[in-house]
Amino acid sequence: MASAARLIQNAAYAHNLDNVASSPFMASSLAVLLQFRGEFAALSAALIWAIASVVYTGVGRQISPLMLNLTKGWVAIAFLLATLVLKGQPMPTIPPSAWGLLLLSGILGIGLGDTAYFNTLNCIGPRRTLMLETLSPSLAALLALIFLQENLSPQAWAGIGLTLAGVIWVVAERVPEVALLDRFHPLRGLMFGTLAALGQASGAVLSRAALVGADVDPLWSTLIRLMGCTAVLILWVVLRGQSRDLLKPLQTRRLLNVVVGTAFVSTYLGIWLQQTALKYAPTGIAQALTNTSPLFILPIALLMGEKSAFVQSPGWQSP
Repeated sequence: MASAARLIQNAAYAHNLDNVASSPFMASSLAVLLQFRGEFAALSAALIWAIASVVYTGVGRQISPLMLNLTKGWVAIAFLLATLVLKGQPMPTIPPSAWGLLLLSGILGIGLGDTAYFNTLNCIGPRRTLMLETLSPSLAALLALIFLQENLSPQAWAGIGLTLAGVIWVVAERVPEVALLDRFHPLRGLMFGTLAALGQASGAVLSRAALVGADVDPLWSTLIRLMGCTAVLILWVVLRGQSRDLLKPLQTRRLLNVVVGTAFVSTYLGIWLQQTALKYAPTGIAQALTNTSPLFILPIALLMGEKSAFVQSPGWQSP
C-alpha cells in the first residue's frame, strides 16, 4: 500500500511539473532565471555581505581581524565538506593550473582581502567600508585588461570615474556614526579598504580564469579557495606567535554562535554564490553586482540611526 501511494504521489508531482513547464509565464520566468543565474547569484551575495558587515563590525570588537577571518574560514570549510559528503559529490579532475589559480585566488581574495576588510570595518564602519568595496570592480576591470586582455568601453571607464568620485565623497563625508565603534580612523580605513578591494579584485580575476579554463563546480572552487586562505592564515598566526589566540572565538558560547552563524551565511553561502556568479557571468558584471552591497546597507544603516548627507541637508529635513 505504501509503495502504491508513493507511486501515485510521484505521478502527481510529475504531472504538476509538466503543468508548470507548459505555463508560458513559468516557462519564461525559468528561462530568465537560468539565463541570468550568475547575475542573480551576485546580487544575492551582495545582500548577504551587507547584512554580515554589520554583524562583523560588532564581532570585530572582541576578535582581531586575522583571527576572525581564520575562524570563519575553517567554519565554512566544515560546512562545505559536509555538503559535498551529503551530495555524494566526488572530487572532480581539476588541472594543476586551475588548482594553482584557485589557491592563489583564495590567498589574495579571502586571506589578504577579507583580513584587510575586517580592519576597515573596525576603522570606518560598515557603510563606508562597503562603499570602498565598490573600488573592486574597477580594479578587477584594470587587472582583466592587463592580464586577460579584456578591453573596456568608454562607458565602462566613465563608470569607473563615477565610482571613484562616489567613494571619495562618501569616505570624506562627516556624519554621526551612531552604530560605529568608539574609534574612527579614516586614513587607516582608506588604506585597508583599498587593500581589501585590490585583494578581492585579484581573487575574482584569478577565479574567473580558473573557472573558465576548467569545468569546476562552484562548491569545489569555493572549498579550494578557502583551503588556500586558511593554510596561509594559520601559518601567519604561528609566525606571529599568536597560536594561543586560535581558541579565543571559543571562549563564550554566544560569541561562537554568532561567528559560526555569520560564517555560514557570509562565507559558505556568500562565496558559493560569488563563485556561481563568476562561473556564469562575465567577470566585470559579476564583480560589479557583488559590490552593490552599499545599496542594501543604506536602509540597514538608517534603521540603526546613521544618516547620510542627503538626509541631513536642509532640503531634506522633515518639517
